Amino acid sequence: MEVVYLLIPIAILLVAAMVGAFVWASKSGQFDDLEGPAHRILMEKDEPREPVPRRTKRESSKTAADQRGPKAK
Repeated sequence: MEVVYLLIPIAILLVAAMVGAFVWASKSGQFDDLEGPAHRILMEKDEPREPVPRRTKRESSKTAADQRGPKAK
């Protein structure tokens, strides 16, 4: 029975802290726009990029040989 005298004030303090956190979040604008971020993900603002063509092994070996230049004798 004595533990109830300790638990009731702790519960009241905990509830007061939660209410205070909710009031602070409401005043700071945390709940202003709940749907905006969800819609913003779906909207595409950038221009679509052109796909980069893949090079084959033969093309990549040609370009590597071209970059080396002629062999010195």
